[in-house]
Amino acid sequence: MIQYNECKGKVEDKKKKQKGVTFEVDLWQRAESIGVCYGANGNDLPTRQEVVDLYKSNGIGKIRLYYPDEGALQALRGSNIEVILGVPNDQLQSVTNAGGASDWINKYVKGYAGDVKFKYIAVGNEVHPGDALAGSVLPALQNIHNAISSANLQGQIKASTAIDTSLLGNSYPPNDGVFSDGASSYITPIVNFLAQNGAPLLANVYPYFAYVDNQQSIGLDYALFTKQGNNEVGYQNLFDASLDSLYAALEKIGQPNVKIVVSESGWPSEGDAGASVENAGTYYRNLINHAKGGTPKRPDGPIETYLFAMFDENQKNGAETERHFGLFRPDKSPKYQVNFN
Repeated sequence: MIQYNECKGKVEDKKKKQKGVTFEVDLWQRAESIGVCYGANGNDLPTRQEVVDLYKSNGIGKIRLYYPDEGALQALRGSNIEVILGVPNDQLQSVTNAGGASDWINKYVKGYAGDVKFKYIAVGNEVHPGDALAGSVLPALQNIHNAISSANLQGQIKASTAIDTSLLGNSYPPNDGVFSDGASSYITPIVNFLAQNGAPLLANVYPYFAYVDNQQSIGLDYALFTKQGNNEVGYQNLFDASLDSLYAALEKIGQPNVKIVVSESGWPSEGDAGASVENAGTYYRNLINHAKGGTPKRPDGPIETYLFAMFDENQKNGAETERHFGLFRPDKSPKYQVNFN
């Protein structure tokens, strides 16, 4: 899912009455684990301000932007919505030096940081070990981190990068999760840098694609969180298994304490096997509820998760499913009955 997209969410604070304060604070914390990705690869989508208003009216408290969309950043001013802002892959090389990174942060972050709630800068999305850009990720990450510190924003914003699960050489059973030989030398110094700075690793996790590629061995119920009971290795769903295989891989490179933020997860409503409105609605509802808790390997939740994506995008490239991940239609009507908080 390497198209530019954004994720976002907002939960309105509830007035805390004397009675039930504990419940309401807990509800706030749990609801705040969910964001939604906002992509603009369509010719029929609402204005940036209408989009931000839709996030607010639906109580979504987090957004992921895959590139510095200044129209969206303007609309986010004063919204209190937490933001993942992406350095897109085509800008990675320009921030591998201190001057370029400083210019980028000053233009797109520092100028908005007074009233836009940046949380993470995602330096690259799904860059793979063999890619031409692979050698640019760590220096870009280091320079963006330093530029954040120079802007005196290090207490508010962490720099990271977003990976996908293809970096795993083995993912089952989850405890045997390990990065592939080719990926290990690429990802280890990146993860070490994140650990040094208390930053999470961003990961795009898609049970849908694992299901489509392995329908003989993966049941639809296991992918949709609807399986009754656990499988032979103690897992009820594919999302947990995927996430824990990443945690196991982090443990094997000596970084068991790095947290994973699920920076994308979604299910398409049409375009291929298993893609339907019914299945997608089931997936999103169950994921929102499931993210309130944890995984077998990391039971202390919630799991910070960004749903992919806000709208169907009719100009996205790739397979037909890529154009049908929206939670909302371009006219802002909901495709599913989903409660974000």
